Amino acid sequence: MIRTKRKINKMRGSRTIGGGCSKKRRGAGHRGGRGMAGSHKHRWSWIVKYDPKHFGKYGFKRPLKAIKKVNPVNLSYLDEKSEQLLEQGLATKENDVIVIDVTDLGYNKVLGRGKLTKALMVKAPEFSGLAEKKIQEAGGESVTL
Repeated sequence: MIRTKRKINKMRGSRTIGGGCSKKRRGAGHRGGRGMAGSHKHRWSWIVKYDPKHFGKYGFKRPLKAIKKVNPVNLSYLDEKSEQLLEQGLATKENDVIVIDVTDLGYNKVLGRGKLTKALMVKAPEFSGLAEKKIQEAGGESVTL
């Protein structure tokens, strides 16, 4: 039979609401500890059922010396800013070809996004394949440092 009233409503007015002696339900011991207490002991079946990956280590952390920071720059940026870089002294001109060392600008890789409208000699530690191809098509040169 379905209970029409909640049990708590039925128990209102009684001193212990079905808990026996009031001392028995007093502290956190009645609920088996606070929080995740007992998760390796009396709550183990709950852990296995609802949170099986709670304990243990997963994956690994890469050592910092193995992580290489890549700070890339696109060809479109170099093409747009080449004249300004000449004026600022961050680039030089040799035989009608602008020479840009991207390490002076704080970059360490050249990517091939955008178009090159002039011949540039670009010096960098790394180039993407497309960047090297576009630089040579525009009549420039890519120098790996």
